[in-house]
Amino acid sequence: MKNHSKIILYTDGASLGNPGKAGISYILYTPDGKLIKKDAHFIGNATNNVAEYLALIYGMQEALKEGARELICFSDSQLLIKQLNGNYQVRSSVLSLLYNQLKHLESLFSRVKFCHIPRSDNVEADKLAKQAARG
Repeated sequence: MKNHSKIILYTDGASLGNPGKAGISYILYTPDGKLIKKDAHFIGNATNNVAEYLALIYGMQEALKEGARELICFSDSQLLIKQLNGNYQVRSSVLSLLYNQLKHLESLFSRVKFCHIPRSDNVEADKLAKQAARG
């Protein structure tokens, strides 16, 4: 385990076809903007919403491995962020399972903040997720 007590996390998920071939990405930074790690994975066939959830799950797990106690998460998925912040209900049974997993991960940090950003502020994660979706 490394020692980065506070981490900034950018995530994105992409699905070609929705559902279709899907990929996820996450990028971890220190609070002063230094890159800690970035990664992307092909996840098989999934919807865009499932990919968005899985990207955040992978990113949060990686932040824990890096020793983060505080985490600020940025995503361009309004649905994901509004569900995690309690503004929208989770109606899908599949997303409900992923939501519960994220809420468990959230409990392992001392502080987590979920923030929605425009796609234009998430260009690198978006590019990585789309590349991963292409396999």
